[in-house]
Amino acid sequence: MSKAPSEPTPESDLFEGAPHPKTAGRLVGHGAAEAEMLSAYREGRLAHAWLIGGRAGIGKATLAWRFARFVLAHPEPTARAVREARDLSTPADHPAARQLAAMAHPDLALLRREWNPKTKNFFSEIRVDDVRARLGVFQLSAGFGGWRVAIVDSADDLNRAGANALLKMIEEPPPRSLILIVAHQPGQLPPTIRSRCRRLLLGPLAPAEIGEIVTGLGTPWSAASAEKIAEAAARSDGSVREALRRLDPEGQGLGALIDSTLAQLPRADMRAVHKLAEAVSGRGTGDTFERLTVALYDWLAARGREPSSPARLEAIAGLWERLRAVTRETEALNLDKKLHVLAIFEEIAERARVF
Repeated sequence: MSKAPSEPTPESDLFEGAPHPKTAGRLVGHGAAEAEMLSAYREGRLAHAWLIGGRAGIGKATLAWRFARFVLAHPEPTARAVREARDLSTPADHPAARQLAAMAHPDLALLRREWNPKTKNFFSEIRVDDVRARLGVFQLSAGFGGWRVAIVDSADDLNRAGANALLKMIEEPPPRSLILIVAHQPGQLPPTIRSRCRRLLLGPLAPAEIGEIVTGLGTPWSAASAEKIAEAAARSDGSVREALRRLDPEGQGLGALIDSTLAQLPRADMRAVHKLAEAVSGRGTGDTFERLTVALYDWLAARGREPSSPARLEAIAGLWERLRAVTRETEALNLDKKLHVLAIFEEIAERARVF
């Protein structure tokens, strides 16, 4: 009797219902960043570590995978194909592209939050043992005699020990090694990592670019009306991920609740806050919790861009650090998310006078 096929292991760097960045055939909206990477590779001045920063869902991972695919497909920067390349695209039928899509390339390592089969959820951090295990690729000879590449998606998830293990590799890289670090909040990474990477900051996508990407994803996303796609893109703050959340029928009500609640800050309607707290407190609500957390970060960032006194900026920075610390603690220790949300909104209300 044959065994039933096993379920695929969930991937923390995948938005459910959308293609994984490793299979993306196009890059939209970041031509200048792509040209910078291609030029550095072609001219023989490739930094061994790149920090690709910007808000979640704008294409950072797509660019990282695109660059990794190109380098592994064309290991010699002086090759004719590299000299004549107009961008970092690689045909989908190229052996390197097929191997990366199947996660079967011997010279590629991916650092991301792993799936915990015991809890049926992702680990809250990229653990140091995972970092050391994945970076073992740099201790081996390149399987095809070219480059060895690691993608970190995202560095925001590294715990302290994991960040230190990554730093050690960045400080002492073996020849022909390339580390591509995706970070949603690059300013929050240890200065020792930031200072040793070539930094590439990607800006938000334009609504038209988001609409183009969403339409190209196919069903179910492209099945939405042009008006709904345009509205989701306009309200996504430059993020495809946020646009998809707004188009997801299950997430539309939550998105409206988050928008209306944050619009009332610093003194939000506590009835709405309690609804949000309930929405993030159940099992399997990690994406909901992340969505609310990102929205709070965006709200704080918007306050920081307004004309401010030094005292106000200091208060905003302090609350940012507080949100970051307690969020990490809540996820790492599996604490009550409902209490976490209530406490954060109460703290914002207490600091209302500075906002």
